[in-house]
Amino acid sequence: MKPKALIRSFLSVLFTFGLTAGASAGSFFQAYVVVGEAGKPVARAVTTDTRCPDISIDGKPPRAMQMRAAAANVPNRGGAQTESKGVNFSVAVCDSPVPAGAKKISVAGVALPVPVAHPKRILIIGDTGCRMKGSENAFQSCNDPETWAFRTISETAAKWKPDLIVHLGDINYRESPCPADNAGCADSAWGYGFDTWNADFFQPGKALLRAAPWVAVRGNHESCIRAGQGWFRFLDPSPYDSRRSCDDPAFDTDGDFSEPYAVPIAADTQLIVFDSSKAAGKSYAAEDAAYKRYLVQLRQVDELARSKPHSFFLSHHPVLGFASGKDQTVIPGNSAMQSVMRALHPDRLFGPGIDLTLHGHVHLFESISFKSDHPSVFVGGNAGADLSRPLPAALANGAQPAPGAVVDEFFSSGEFGYLTMERAGRAWTFTEWDRHGKAMLRCGLAGAKTHCVPATEK
Repeated sequence: MKPKALIRSFLSVLFTFGLTAGASAGSFFQAYVVVGEAGKPVARAVTTDTRCPDISIDGKPPRAMQMRAAAANVPNRGGAQTESKGVNFSVAVCDSPVPAGAKKISVAGVALPVPVAHPKRILIIGDTGCRMKGSENAFQSCNDPETWAFRTISETAAKWKPDLIVHLGDINYRESPCPADNAGCADSAWGYGFDTWNADFFQPGKALLRAAPWVAVRGNHESCIRAGQGWFRFLDPSPYDSRRSCDDPAFDTDGDFSEPYAVPIAADTQLIVFDSSKAAGKSYAAEDAAYKRYLVQLRQVDELARSKPHSFFLSHHPVLGFASGKDQTVIPGNSAMQSVMRALHPDRLFGPGIDLTLHGHVHLFESISFKSDHPSVFVGGNAGADLSRPLPAALANGAQPAPGAVVDEFFSSGEFGYLTMERAGRAWTFTEWDRHGKAMLRCGLAGAKTHCVPATEK
């Protein structure tokens, strides 16, 4: 083998197995913090070791973390594509709750980001994986950082030093094997096991995993029939439950519908996290099982929203966003979620106190504010997965994401990037950045209305 080829081969091994300082060849270790119900943080470790590592909090004697899910070969649930293979999780996942007010956390001697009670700098990303989907003959060049931008965004955004990171869903995208003649994704992992989670998430997202705690929103790529098994092992903040692990399809009626929860981010403001991973593309009939389940959970959202003056609703599917169709057509918001929400709030869809909604799913950036009484919208599904067709610079006269939702301001970008929100006093400012950290758009939020200007303007 020629020297250059030998070097490339060695680097490929490092990328695949995720070597860390002090780790032996073929080993893997990653530790991070996820935030769940009521803002409770959980330290999590992923390791090829057979025992859980020790955690130390605020200088107290180290203690072993609890085993969340041992390494295992699990049943293949990959029904989204014709190709399939065994699902191997060659790593153990360990958990440990972090007490409120903790000042210093380390796992196996590795310092973890400390949760901030009232984060002032919040990073928002979505749809980060590299698409490899045989049914659509869609194969992104995962080996090219210009074509798949998540690693660049991770490393760039980490330098912004966020207090909290929000991922709006869709992480595992490599569902089909790369064609033999495609150099852009050659030698890529695929399927739903750890090797794909490592290639799509842990390796490119390493800088952000160490930068701040995470609030993770579940996307349709993390539904039970796709990458749900990895979702519950690695990112779901609730205790692991074998009945809600997506391993057994008999329990998908629970596994695909996680309970909504709230994460306080200020004395008067909270995020409400909603699992829309199974939301269909068409309206539900009232007798549909999904309609009934979502109706119960949306009532829970209303109850959660009553606990703070201001709530930001997070779901993967944009309820009041737009998507781009063929021939420059514009597709309105998610009709499935709208059909359920109308039963509770026929006009506004969202209950009182929800000022803003944040979503992924559409691989673009969007900012929408309304003349009507609807919460403002940000769509941030542009952090890695192949981009959607651009939306028009200006919407057609009368275009509405839902009946009665009258658009006031609309901005969209078809470039890779990420969104940040910063709090000064009681005001939140949102900034859309390109993949290299150049500010593109700045938006202020007042009540349920946003006003945006190009970042070059004052």
